[in-house]
Amino acid sequence: MINLSLQKKHALVCGSTQGIGRAIAQELAELGASICLLARNESELKKVCAQLPCPQEQKHSYLVGDFGRPSDIHEVVQKRLVAGANFEILINNTGGPEGGPILEAESENFLAAMQMHLLCNQILVRLLLPGMKKSQYGRIINIISTSVREPIQGLGVSNTTRAAVAAWSKTLSKEIQDGNITVNNVLPGFTNTTRLQSLFKNRSERTGKSEKDIVHEAMASIPLGRFASAEEIAAAAAFLASPAASYINGVNLPVDGGRLNGF
Repeated sequence: MINLSLQKKHALVCGSTQGIGRAIAQELAELGASICLLARNESELKKVCAQLPCPQEQKHSYLVGDFGRPSDIHEVVQKRLVAGANFEILINNTGGPEGGPILEAESENFLAAMQMHLLCNQILVRLLLPGMKKSQYGRIINIISTSVREPIQGLGVSNTTRAAVAAWSKTLSKEIQDGNITVNNVLPGFTNTTRLQSLFKNRSERTGKSEKDIVHEAMASIPLGRFASAEEIAAAAAFLASPAASYINGVNLPVDGGRLNGF
């Protein structure tokens, strides 16, 4: 019997006030985990936290931190750990860099993106890994992009940053060498979120194409003929967080409706 239960597990879910991060927090809570949300907007954090399913054995909370300031993320999470918290599940997820051709990107654009994604991921893993080892259960799941397999036109900084995170993740999966801890990546395809809408709008402004045409072209590239919902991405992340995925380690899992051309 497949075991998807996350009862008595504790999950730190980053970027969890909207979109994919919020959907993952909801799904993990549905499976029994106690959730700690981490994002910068406290009012939204309060709203999401209050809406999570919360049977008597679960306890949800939140932390306020800005992924644009890695030292801020380190401080707020470390304080929670010192206060006695422990997390068996880490969902690394935060907003993607702005779109645009790579030749138009400034050096500071790359530095900012690397800080938000790669550096914050590294900080969180180093903080949470001792607790995972003590609990004899660990799931590190990074929400990246299909661009690590096929770069997406017009997302120069994002393509570069996501590839760096994928390489970091694969290296980490080989270094931990603990039979109870896995490291995996979820690669969302075109997902119906505010970020996707923003990217289409920006592309329309740069190219002069209508947003309707851009949406049509994107959808035509997907064999299933539609964009993903945030909940469909969350389902993949939840499976990787579960006991059922105990022997899946170091993989990039595309959730893209078949859009990628590779095997």
